[in-house]
Amino acid sequence: MGTKRSHDGSNVSDPETPEKKSGHWAFGLLTSMKDPKSLVEEDTKIVVIKDKYPKAELHYLILPKDDISSLKQLRKCHLELLKHMDQVAERIASKHPKRKFRLGYHAVASMSRLHLHVISDDFNSSCLKTKKHWNSFTTEFFIQSKKVIADLQEFGKISPLSKDESKKLMDSPLCCHKCSFLATNMPKLKTHLLTHLKEVD
Repeated sequence: MGTKRSHDGSNVSDPETPEKKSGHWAFGLLTSMKDPKSLVEEDTKIVVIKDKYPKAELHYLILPKDDISSLKQLRKCHLELLKHMDQVAERIASKHPKRKFRLGYHAVASMSRLHLHVISDDFNSSCLKTKKHWNSFTTEFFIQSKKVIADLQEFGKISPLSKDESKKLMDSPLCCHKCSFLATNMPKLKTHLLTHLKEVD
């Protein structure tokens, strides 16, 4: 279970743990969409917010104003919206030309509202704590934005991963996303990731 310390030292839930799916916290994105402190930009179709529990130095979420709870609800009528979300994601990423970004969706999202992650691939964050956090962004559990668009165009829907498939991906070894390094635990992986961060600086 992912946790984060509040200002008073108590633990508060980190909703970006993929296996969690029930409780009022799952609707936290709906609150964040209305929070001026979280808001980055918006237009008639989407809202862009800062991730409350960022898993990298730069981590944004793009959410539709339409009430779409998850990938499973998507149909071809949503193609133009998804293309717009992808274009906004590309534009946001382009503002940071020295960074590489991953643009995509969790196959099984923890939060109740479709959201596109725009996340820098440094993964340098105190909120990145668990194996599930890591594997949710660095395995096939993370579906690229353009693949979602292409699959929706071809098949008219997005086929969800089975529970067994999701579990297998979440249990994958801790492999560095930039080299062949294999970590035995998260602290060792995060120490290793700093070597790649120095390459960017």
